[in-house]
Amino acid sequence: MHKKQIIKNERIGEQYTYVKHPSGLDIYIWKMENYSTTHALFGTKYGSINTKFKTKDETDYITVPSGIAHYLEHKLFENEDCDVFSLYAKTGASANAYTTFDKTCYLFSCTDKTADSLKILLDFVQDPYFTDESVKKEQGIIGQEIRMYDDNAGWRVFFNMLQGLYHNHPVKIDIAGTVESIAEINPGLLYKCYNAFYNLNNMVLSIAGNIDEDEILEICDKHLKPNKNIELETAFEDEPENCAHAEMTGRLEIAMPLFNIGFKANPEKGIQAVRAEIETNFVLSLLADESSDFYKKLYDEGIINSSFSSEVFWGDGYFCSIFGGEARNPRLVLEKLKTEIERTKKEGLDEERFDIIKKSYYGSLIRDFNDAEAIATLMMNSGMEKLTAFDIIETVAAVTFNDVTARLKKQFNISNSSISIIEPLNKEGAE
Repeated sequence: MHKKQIIKNERIGEQYTYVKHPSGLDIYIWKMENYSTTHALFGTKYGSINTKFKTKDETDYITVPSGIAHYLEHKLFENEDCDVFSLYAKTGASANAYTTFDKTCYLFSCTDKTADSLKILLDFVQDPYFTDESVKKEQGIIGQEIRMYDDNAGWRVFFNMLQGLYHNHPVKIDIAGTVESIAEINPGLLYKCYNAFYNLNNMVLSIAGNIDEDEILEICDKHLKPNKNIELETAFEDEPENCAHAEMTGRLEIAMPLFNIGFKANPEKGIQAVRAEIETNFVLSLLADESSDFYKKLYDEGIINSSFSSEVFWGDGYFCSIFGGEARNPRLVLEKLKTEIERTKKEGLDEERFDIIKKSYYGSLIRDFNDAEAIATLMMNSGMEKLTAFDIIETVAAVTFNDVTARLKKQFNISNSSISIIEPLNKEGAE
């Protein structure tokens, strides 16, 4: 018998079920009556930044090559008998996987045969198969992928910015690693990382749709292999508060210069990180979204175009705010942005606009609760942080104008920023 914990939210009248499975796995199930689509994710808290780790029985940390988490994701789709996608073809499910900086997730969406697709998902992720021959073959495939992204201006401007912001944190390294780092990967290292990070105590199963909870749990009982909790620990080199470089530049075949401007801030964890993300998002909207005076002025003067945008980027050991887009003179954009930040710190943010943006933000979150994929992803992400799927909406509801004002002063130090610029090869697009 499973001990089910019902997680409710009175504010929006929704609930879902959490089960700590005997195998060690955290399972989240959200039943959506009358929905035709089901979305499931099986994820591990293992991303590209987790290159240094140990278990409770090990004295010293091991450091593995960059890109190995992404490499593992690729290899798990091949088992000894066949390709996993051919199995999903029989159930009609749409399957995929992704590796980010801090997680790897395997997923499927379907309209029927959910049970069969879930069995495939649980089985192949728990059944690694690596040989010298298959590992070498994958090195060529991923090497091509890395070289392709080296020529992608949007990708390069982003990672160059991260290299400008961070001295030591592995977030500055491409998720796929480098051609040199993946050349060091072998079956032994893959099994070492798999056994550490694909332990079910480090994993989450999240599923949303018109599903039968008891059927899902029955499948889990039959297909999950119990794991001993090895108490995995990850570690990072010390990261200074200041930026590594004020400016990073490169050249590629593009029509107009591309830029990312990053403002580095101290990282936070758990619910505090969620609060920091939400408050910083409000700051970004108030400072420079399409309805701000700053955006309109720079757009009218031709300094920026409609590609200009901003985002919050954070995870284990890193947190920054990013502005990016195309501009003939990116350094002028940086100068104007720093001036606007300092002006706003002195004169204050617009409280009336804050109220409007807060209602819009809250409304967009409410809409997400009507989408199986959005719900399953939210349960996955919050579950990995040991939070509930409702913590975000509760935090947004609780945020005040004073909170956002304080976040502006805390999070945006104009002397702690880095600009990354990709110039056109021919410089015709540059001023």
